[in-house]
Amino acid sequence: MKGLNVLDIIIKVTTGLLAAASLSASIIAYDTPSTEGKGKAMLVITIFLALVLIAEFIAFRGRTIRTVSRMSSHITKTERESLLNFPAPVIVIDSSATIIWYNKRFGREVFTDGEAYGININEIVDMDMDKVFSAEGELVCIKNRFYQTRGIHTDASDSELSMVYFDDTTEYIELEYEYRQSHKNVIIISVDNYEDLMANARESDKAHALVQIEKLVENFTEGTTAFYKRVSSDKFYVVMEDRHLNPIIENRFKILEQARQIKVDERQNLTLSIGVGSNAENLAESENFARKALDMCLGRGGDQAAVRKDNGYEFFGGVSKGVEKSTKTKTRMIAKSMLEQLLASEKILVMGHRFSDLDAVGSAVGICSAARKMGRESYVVVNRETSMAKLLIDYLDDNDINNYFITPADGVEKMTEGTLLVVVDTHNPDIVESKEVLARAQNIIVIDHHRRMANKSIDNAVIFYQEATASSACEMVAELIEYFGVGNKIPAPVAEAMLAGIMLDTKNFVMKTGVRTFEAAAYLRKMGADTVNVKRLFADSIETYRYKSQIINSAQIYRKCAIAVAEEYADNIRVAASQAADEMLGIVGVNASFVLYEIGGTTNISARSMGAFNVQIVMEALGGGGHQTMAATQLADTGLETAGRMLKEAIDDYIRNNG
Repeated sequence: MKGLNVLDIIIKVTTGLLAAASLSASIIAYDTPSTEGKGKAMLVITIFLALVLIAEFIAFRGRTIRTVSRMSSHITKTERESLLNFPAPVIVIDSSATIIWYNKRFGREVFTDGEAYGININEIVDMDMDKVFSAEGELVCIKNRFYQTRGIHTDASDSELSMVYFDDTTEYIELEYEYRQSHKNVIIISVDNYEDLMANARESDKAHALVQIEKLVENFTEGTTAFYKRVSSDKFYVVMEDRHLNPIIENRFKILEQARQIKVDERQNLTLSIGVGSNAENLAESENFARKALDMCLGRGGDQAAVRKDNGYEFFGGVSKGVEKSTKTKTRMIAKSMLEQLLASEKILVMGHRFSDLDAVGSAVGICSAARKMGRESYVVVNRETSMAKLLIDYLDDNDINNYFITPADGVEKMTEGTLLVVVDTHNPDIVESKEVLARAQNIIVIDHHRRMANKSIDNAVIFYQEATASSACEMVAELIEYFGVGNKIPAPVAEAMLAGIMLDTKNFVMKTGVRTFEAAAYLRKMGADTVNVKRLFADSIETYRYKSQIINSAQIYRKCAIAVAEEYADNIRVAASQAADEMLGIVGVNASFVLYEIGGTTNISARSMGAFNVQIVMEALGGGGHQTMAATQLADTGLETAGRMLKEAIDDYIRNNG
């Protein structure tokens, strides 16, 4: 009868009894002569069989109930035993997260400090109960073990009890941690200006410097699982795991400071540029990231490290002055490529940055003049109303240099598929003279001397000529025009405009002035630039002079930085603020100067330094940029008081990180 249910049993028993009854009745009827006797016999037998069937059913039902009851008891006991010996820690809590029951494993592995009954679970481990009862659960750490906790509410509507079980994922977490820590990164270490550094050094000094550099990189990888390979005389490739790279980043690449202690020929200090390709999917991608990071370092003047991350770059170092390159090989190659682009274009538009200064207008006029010498229609896009070089624009108009300047609106109308756009004195698309002109341009050339910004750059340029060691955009354009070979002659007023730009950014040949700066100035002087006329372009009105003096009088010294605030607005506030920042560098003991002024709810900061203090890093911390000795930023919807506090915090961070 194994495998039969109760209904099957009843049917089979009933069928058997009826068959037996039928057989008995047939036998009795055969032996009984009378009909009446046969009927009585059949009735008696039927009743008897019915009674037997009822008795059998009652007895069978009793056995079934006892069997089901016994099975239920066994199942309940099995459930309790299973929960008690569940292969993971389990607790039962009430609505207030108090433990009212727990299994053996919880008491043996999770809570071993006595009885856990009546203790709130948050006293053992801080848990977010909403996350615990979510589909993902919550990861918690208890006594150096990691558990993925998940909660289950009871199905009974009148019960406030819930069960929480702890899935030990320690091995998985440790494996994941080991995987992250063993992630490989490519690091490229380059010696800044290696050829120029070694050009005039004695052979013994060269050999000593090479040994020092090799030892420096060797110490950089010592005590780690990394390995390095010299790929050229001035470049090393390093492959390093995250477990060793992260402490180096936290210590802000001490190798940069160690490199500065190495001297070549007892005159020049060695500096390094380091590109790190982190968070890459594989080594090939990491190497690509590292090369881009190194290019970013070199574009910012070298002597720094750049770590390529998902959301941009993080920079370290950059406190040394950039060393001017003596060779003009790169300039010659850029000039050749640019000349091809100019000749292949139907029209050329040139523009600088908003609130254009003498350097932006002077370099733009230089490119425009050279393009016209080639027979190409060219214009300078400038907003006369907001330009800080109005004297220069008026001077060029008065000296028969007509039709050079057009408004941004006219520039948009003149932009066609065959038009080449040349952007000078900036590479930031957010501060160009006209964003509309830039957006319509299909062919773009960028010429800039500012240090490369991390996340803001004109990326679709066919030629991106950036030289952070150049004094000004006018110096770069003057060198390019020499290689253009356009009759080797530009109008004298244009040469004066370019010389004015050089004098502005070098503070009359004091700041960032190298051999190539004087060579460019000499070339412009040969083109007919009159220094007296150039000096007149720097003339100020009496109102600007008084306002500048007022700003300087408000200056306060903070950590060897002069900070001045222009409380009142004036039409010439931009010119006065920048000039005031320049003047305050003459104060004894001042390494950097900052002038804050507000225009339309936006606080502007002009920053200057003599080179020892890198104002670019400070301004970048506030969302701005520039180069080491001259930078600026704009803080939208920020008052002067708040901006001043933010500036001091940025100065504190710079001094703390760079000593």
